[in-house]
Amino acid sequence: MSSTVALPATSDCKAATVYDILQEFNLPIGLLPDCAVDCKLDRGKGKLEVHLKGSCHFSLQEPYELKYKSTVSGHISGNKLTNLKGVSVKFMFFWVNIVEVVRNGDDLQFSVGMTTASFPVDIFTVCPRGGCGVDCKDGKLRKIKAKSLVSSA
Repeated sequence: MSSTVALPATSDCKAATVYDILQEFNLPIGLLPDCAVDCKLDRGKGKLEVHLKGSCHFSLQEPYELKYKSTVSGHISGNKLTNLKGVSVKFMFFWVNIVEVVRNGDDLQFSVGMTTASFPVDIFTVCPRGGCGVDCKDGKLRKIKAKSLVSSA
């Protein structure tokens, strides 16, 4: 059962958490770590800004590692987060910014610009444990396998 959270045009997210907002826009809560301390949502512009307790780093199945800055922002609308800032993925030897997350049915497509990776949405039903900082040794979340990796050249 899905519920809609009614918020004013601009909200400081005290009545509803950022996780409620993600669900309202049909996105899983596991896109963000569990250490969000506050957020701001401008519904008119779709601008979302989330503040975490600190930066977080998670190891996923090789070759993926995720890193969150203490502030994550972007534009939210139905089934997608665009213009994303503050989240990067380590691919091969390089850290690249994730710029877009789009839900397409039961899959989430993560875009870093020229390349996208597709993951099952159900592996993002639980928030990664946050607040451990970039040097966290036990921040390993779980092994996640990409369904596909597509270059959009």
